[in-house]
Amino acid sequence: MLYLQSQKEVSDSLSQVGYLPSTEIATAVFLATKLSKPILVEGPAGTGKTELAKALSKAFSLELIRLQCYEGLDESRALYEWDYRKQLLALQAHADREVQSIFSSEFLLERPLLAALRGGAEKILLIDEVDRLEVETEALLLEVLAEFQVTVPELGTVVATSKPIVVLTSNGMRELSEALKRRALYLYLDYPSQARELDIVRTAIPGIEETLAERLVSIVARLRSMDLKKSPSIAETLDWGRSLLALSVESLDDEILASTLPILLKNRADIERALKELLPRVS
Repeated sequence: MLYLQSQKEVSDSLSQVGYLPSTEIATAVFLATKLSKPILVEGPAGTGKTELAKALSKAFSLELIRLQCYEGLDESRALYEWDYRKQLLALQAHADREVQSIFSSEFLLERPLLAALRGGAEKILLIDEVDRLEVETEALLLEVLAEFQVTVPELGTVVATSKPIVVLTSNGMRELSEALKRRALYLYLDYPSQARELDIVRTAIPGIEETLAERLVSIVARLRSMDLKKSPSIAETLDWGRSLLALSVESLDDEILASTLPILLKNRADIERALKELLPRVS
């Protein structure tokens, strides 16, 4: 497991790759490495949960392995499956070959959970949108998260030679099982405060004017306070800022705001509501 001396080392390392962590984030990552525990990161979509795993990969030069969860995900897509075509060819090429001989590592197709445990080098394992899995499917994860091992009936138990740093993300679509939550440290990421988001904008868009950055962050905060179908994410805030920079915008007037609002909001009803509240004269 990655050796870190303090939360400050975590914070400094993440900041160097453009991810500005809160104290809570730095503490969770530090403890995850000390206690060999996964981090369960919950919060609204677009608050930087997936980006945390990507930033850890960059900050510590570790391979990122991602398991994208979805309804219907099964063992063959999450853990492993056998290369049946290769097995058949091997049997055809060696008619006297015993069937059990084709159930070896040579014929095993690694999927993300198994790949994260094998290979020697430490990795970042991102289990993204775990709340999309059916409750029954969560059982696939428990052995990996508790023991950092996977049981392959034909081969035995595969134990991690180097434990991965595991980040699970959830958008809160459903309540996760207690068994899963017990095995992880918990971190909730909400939308950042205006001050923190302003720091994020300054870091990610170095050429932006200070007054423009302050105005766009203020507008984003106001949009998030509205009853919208989908509030703008941090990534969309940055897309908006970069777009304004590309358009050589120095001050955000009503016309520019109205024409660029779809960069932030991707739902027609949300755009119309925002225009009525932000720009009643324009709408």
